[in-house]
Amino acid sequence: MQINRGLLMAVGCVLLAMITIQSGASLAKQLFPIVGPEGTTALRLGFAAAVLWLVFRPWRALPQGKEWQSIIIYGLCLGGMNILFYLAIERIPLGIAVALEFTGPLAVALFSSKRKSDLFWVVCAIAGILLLLPNLSSEQGLDLGGALMALGAGACWAGYILFGTRTGKQGSGGITVALGMTVAALVLVPVGAVSQGLVLISWEVLPLGLLVGVLSSALPYSLEMVALRNMPTQAFSVLMSLEPAIAALAGFIILSEQLTLLQWSAIGLVIIASIGSSFTPKKAIEMSV
Repeated sequence: MQINRGLLMAVGCVLLAMITIQSGASLAKQLFPIVGPEGTTALRLGFAAAVLWLVFRPWRALPQGKEWQSIIIYGLCLGGMNILFYLAIERIPLGIAVALEFTGPLAVALFSSKRKSDLFWVVCAIAGILLLLPNLSSEQGLDLGGALMALGAGACWAGYILFGTRTGKQGSGGITVALGMTVAALVLVPVGAVSQGLVLISWEVLPLGLLVGVLSSALPYSLEMVALRNMPTQAFSVLMSLEPAIAALAGFIILSEQLTLLQWSAIGLVIIASIGSSFTPKKAIEMSV
């Protein structure tokens, strides 16, 4: 009975983490008319880094020497993932952007596997991407720039996973994320400040920026840590595969973004591929990093 309660709490934490991060993304998109994607990225990373420093206190166990190299690359991947994702959702619906971004972790899982059966999941993922990109030249077609930026965010996500695994071996996961978030903030907060100016620190924007930082980074990461302590990694991965659908629902409820049946089918194929990749043997993934 105790185990069931723990598992139920873990499932609730994963679902809540996905809801908060996509709600944060929807709120961030509403900030774009005021401070643009660059300013919103600066607010998210700046506030998230501050919150993570308060929670994990990384100054207690700072990396030494060459350890900083992986931390810096990890942070740059994290920053690239954030800015490219926000630039993408400025142009395309949230659910589609998340589905395209998911190709990053999906590629890490599938390309590290030696099983021929995993080719089926690769085909599902490619089919989903192709279904999202018809009639790019028409008014109803998906914005090509937005789609490419979402795929770029996925590539950064892949780097984030690979270098996050390396840096995670050097110490606490919480400290790693706090330091990586700091690197990303140091690079992109000045970009947002230069592009948006003093409006970035106006009382109209700062509370929303703090909320975006908490909902999109600090809170979901903490919830995921609780979940991983109470459920198998494979079950966690399967649940996380539902994130594109939750993003599409958040976009519909909060932003009134309506997707076509074809686009929902494409998101479904990406989710199927992601769930399938979750059953890739763990050893295969670890060998690649």
